[in-house]
Amino acid sequence: MRVVSVPCLKDNFAYLVIDDDGQCAVVDPGEAPPVEAALVRENAQLGAIWATHHHPDHVGGVAALVARRPGLEVVIGVKDAPRTPSVTRTVEDGDEVVLGGLRARCIHNPGHTLGAISYVIDGCVFTGDTLFGGGCGRVFEGDPAMMHASLMRLAALPPETRVYFGHEYTASNLRFAAAVEPDNARVADRAKSLATPSTPSTIADERATNPFLRSTEPGVVTAAKSRGAAGDPVSVFAQVRAWKDNFK
Repeated sequence: MRVVSVPCLKDNFAYLVIDDDGQCAVVDPGEAPPVEAALVRENAQLGAIWATHHHPDHVGGVAALVARRPGLEVVIGVKDAPRTPSVTRTVEDGDEVVLGGLRARCIHNPGHTLGAISYVIDGCVFTGDTLFGGGCGRVFEGDPAMMHASLMRLAALPPETRVYFGHEYTASNLRFAAAVEPDNARVADRAKSLATPSTPSTIADERATNPFLRSTEPGVVTAAKSRGAAGDPVSVFAQVRAWKDNFK
């Protein structure tokens, strides 16, 4: 299996997930033309779309891709399906999606949207807008407890797991991480060595530098409590997320 990052729109990533025979699923096609060009360039045959959530910048290319390939499988979480075009299959936590030699496990990650799904396959996880490099998505449809629980499930994946996220926000996320934990040398080192595109990171990177996965770490707790949080992890997460919403 190989993964090919496909920049879309302003700062989105779609991903081609290609098996050894050239069969391919695309994760989060925000627009069709860059995906079509990548398929030609990689000599890959598109057999499925795996969407992490319903937002247009992640599924905006679905209709055009399906129009050229009637019957193409389109997968998304059951709670996001009503707001997504051309869906042929809905998935829930623990379901598997299979295409050729590809077999991915679905993790339901509500918070950013209620139906958000991450796809875990062969040491990789595709997280959409739930987990970013150095950050996380805004809590639009769930609540802080829901989003925190979703992030903790991802943080529990093996540390070497490669994290393929939905947007190139890593540089700005690490500036915020440095504001939360100014004494975290790992944050400074990651920012200094950052290259773009920054996808993938690893779960180990995120555990060490992402404040949204570190709501029990003393520095993060202290920073959140100084802004009014209680000491429990969900309150810390909620306060840090609110801080990031207005961070410049």
